Amino acid sequence: MNHNIAETLPNIAAIYPERKGLICKTGKEYRSWTFKEMDSITNCFAQSLSDLGVAKGDRVILMVKPSVEFITLTFALFKIGAVIILIDPGMGYKNLLKCIGKAKPDAFIGIRKAHFFKLLFPKPFKTVRTSVCIGPSFGFFSHTLSADAAEKSKSFGTQFTTARLQADDLAAILFTTGSTGPPKGVRYEHSIFQAQLKLIRDYYQIGPEDIDQPAFPLFALFSTALGACSVIPEMNAAKPAQVDPAKFVKTIRNNNVTYSFGSPAIWNVVSSYCQKEKISLPSVKKILMAGAPVPGDLLQRTLSILSEDAEIHTPYGATESLPIASITAKEILADTWEKTRRGKGVCVGRVLPGLEIQIINISDEPIDKWTQVLPVPAYEIGEIIVRGPVVTRAYDNNDKENCLAKIKDENGFWHRMGDLGYFDEKARLWFCGRKGHRVTTESSTMYTVCCEAIFNEHPTVFRSALVGIGIKGHQTPVLIVELHDKQKDTETLLSGLKQIALQNELTCTIEHFLTHPGFPVDIRHNAKIFREKLSLWATDKLRK
Repeated sequence: MNHNIAETLPNIAAIYPERKGLICKTGKEYRSWTFKEMDSITNCFAQSLSDLGVAKGDRVILMVKPSVEFITLTFALFKIGAVIILIDPGMGYKNLLKCIGKAKPDAFIGIRKAHFFKLLFPKPFKTVRTSVCIGPSFGFFSHTLSADAAEKSKSFGTQFTTARLQADDLAAILFTTGSTGPPKGVRYEHSIFQAQLKLIRDYYQIGPEDIDQPAFPLFALFSTALGACSVIPEMNAAKPAQVDPAKFVKTIRNNNVTYSFGSPAIWNVVSSYCQKEKISLPSVKKILMAGAPVPGDLLQRTLSILSEDAEIHTPYGATESLPIASITAKEILADTWEKTRRGKGVCVGRVLPGLEIQIINISDEPIDKWTQVLPVPAYEIGEIIVRGPVVTRAYDNNDKENCLAKIKDENGFWHRMGDLGYFDEKARLWFCGRKGHRVTTESSTMYTVCCEAIFNEHPTVFRSALVGIGIKGHQTPVLIVELHDKQKDTETLLSGLKQIALQNELTCTIEHFLTHPGFPVDIRHNAKIFREKLSLWATDKLRK
C-alpha cells in the first residue's frame, strides 16, 4: 500500500474529472480548474521539478501565495516524495531566517518577492542547490514555473508516477506561530495528514458536495483531497484581521460556499460587516473557527448571519496535534458560555474519536516516562496531554523541545500541549490558558484565561491580558487592557477595574492595572496574545 498523501488528488480526479476543484483570482478575473486539470498541472510541476533535480527526501521551502500554484505544487512535491517546509512569512524576518536555517532546505520555490528576500539574506539558504521562481521573473531567475505555462506545455496530461512511501515517511515541516517562545518546526509524516483527513471527513462531514472558502491556506489542501471545491478568498493570509469583508462575502455568495475554516479574527470582521449591511449567508452550513478561544458574542453574531440549520464548530488543538477536541457554538451558548464569563475557562469540547486526553500535574520539567506522570481528578486544573493518530512525533532538529514535549509510555508517547485545563462531569475539556503564561505568586497560581474573563465583561475593554512580573513563585500579577475606545478616560476605567478585581476571589490579589494601545498578537490567526512581550512592557512601565 502506498501511504503517500499525494495519491488523494489523482484518485479524486479519476472519480470527478470534470467537477470544479478550485476557484481563484488570476490577474483581474476569477477562473476555475477541474480536478482533472489540477492533477495535470500537478504532474507537469512534478516532472519539471524532478528534471531540475528535486528528489525523494529533499527538503523544499515553499513560499507561494494561496493560488492554483500553491495547491498543485504542494501535491507535486508530495508526488515526488519531497519534504515541504512551510513557514509563515509574517512571523518577522529574524524568526523567518532562523527557521529557514534550522530546516536546512535542499530546494527553494517561491514568488519573485521571496527570491529577492533570499538574495538579501543568503546565509540561511546556503544548503539550497535548486531555486525555482513561480510566475514571471523577467530574466532575474533561470528556473520558472506557472500553472498557465504548464497548461500550455506539451507534457500537459502526461502522468507522473507517485513515489511509494511508508506511513512514517516525512511529508512536511510546519512551523508553530511562536506565541510562546521561538517558532518550532513540527515534523508531519504522511500518516498524520491521512489521520487529519479522516477526522475532517468523518467528524465534520465534509466531502465532494461541499464548496470551501478556506481563510487558512493549508485547509484548501484537505478540501482538494476530500473532493470539495475550494474558493481562494481575496485576502492576505498573513494578516487575517485585515480581511476586506466585502470581498470575502462576495466570493461566498457568488460561489454558494457551504463551509469555511478561519480564525476568530476573520469572522469578527466578516460577521460585524454582515450585521451592519444586513447581509445573510444562507449557503454556508458549517464554519470551523479556530486558532484562539472564541468569544460567545462572536459566535452569536456569526450564527445570526447564517441559516437556522447551520452550525459553527470550534476545534481545539495545536500545530503539533490538530484537531483533538471540538464543540459547537450552539452548545457553548446554551451551556458553557456563562461559566466562561465567570472565570471557569473556555470549554473546547469533547475528545475526538481515536484520541486520548488526560490532565496531569503541572510541571515545567521534562517527564521521561509515563511512570512519572501524576494524573489529577475532574475539575482540578492541570496540564493537558494527548496521544493518537493526529499527534506528531517530534520537532525537527530540536532535542531540547522534544524532551520537554513528549512522554514515552509502553504504547508509544504522549504530547504535552503546553496548555492548562480540566475535565467537567460531561467529559468536556476546558482550557484555562497556556502553561508558560500562568502567574505564580507566593500564595497562589493564577490562570490567564480564567482571570481575564472577569475583566473582558467591562464594556470598554476590548481584551485583557494577565502577566506576571518577577521570578516564578514570587511573581506580581499585572492586568493589562486594550480598549475599544483609545480616547477613554483611563484613570476612571482603571479605578473601576480595581473594584471588579476586589469582588472576585480569582482576581482579588491584582493591584497593578495598565492600558495598552494595541496588543502584540500572532500572525497566523491575529488572536493569540504575546504575553511575554506584554510582561516586559509592563515591567518597564511600572519601573517608571
